[in-house]
Amino acid sequence: MIFDTHLHLIDQSALRYPWLSGVPALNRDFSHDEYAVQARRAGIEGALHMEVDVDPADIEAETSHVKALSQQRDSLLRGAIASCRPEEQGFAAYLEALGADPFIKGFRRVLHVMPDELSEGALFRENIKRLADTQLTFDLVVLPHQIPKAIALADLAPNVQLVLDHCGVPDIKGSSEHPWRQHMTEIARRPNVVGKISGVVAYAEAGSWTVETLRSYVEHTIECFGWDRVVWGSDWPVCTLGGGLATWVAATHALLADASVDEREKLLSANAKRLWRL
Repeated sequence: MIFDTHLHLIDQSALRYPWLSGVPALNRDFSHDEYAVQARRAGIEGALHMEVDVDPADIEAETSHVKALSQQRDSLLRGAIASCRPEEQGFAAYLEALGADPFIKGFRRVLHVMPDELSEGALFRENIKRLADTQLTFDLVVLPHQIPKAIALADLAPNVQLVLDHCGVPDIKGSSEHPWRQHMTEIARRPNVVGKISGVVAYAEAGSWTVETLRSYVEHTIECFGWDRVVWGSDWPVCTLGGGLATWVAATHALLADASVDEREKLLSANAKRLWRL
């Protein structure tokens, strides 16, 4: 069975998503019910909801909305990675309020579409340090050239558990492995960083990628972090840009064909359950 650490749900009747206007293929509702049918067929037993970069005014509403969905009968939701703004003064109070809720497993601030300087601000870095000893994680979504910024955060907050999303967002369409490859090797040397095998089908050429297209990126990520520090995520519905949930699950199994039963279990579920106390 698989535990999905990176599920996005979209409900435009309840929340605002400014960025969706620029991605027509995703600019519709993607419900838990739609996901659950596909997920159960693929062997997914549970999921963490990943914040969807809603309008800043809707951040707290998104968390409440997802928590309500988790309380419905037969929900696959086991927790949430909530949106946050570490660059703002109100972060400390926000952390205190949400940190008391066991449904909240961590936080994310989208960085790959923001100026590089955002994560270098003194307040941002001080607030990331506040996560130390809270058992709450912080997801990093950065482009390959921004991985050094993530490394700096890992070094500044060695007691904070960081999760690097989407294998570091490699440029698979461009068949580019440098400087991504070197940067992945370097960030994985930080013991407080976990690598997430997620989202990569969306970075490949939708109509022509094969398992071999993805192999060097996924295998390098696993080699860098080791089997005890990798987790799996669907990145649904973004993965629909590269073929969909079932296709990504099938590709994952093909990529893991030579792994041991223990190694597959660690990547697909055991590491996530340990990391987020599920």
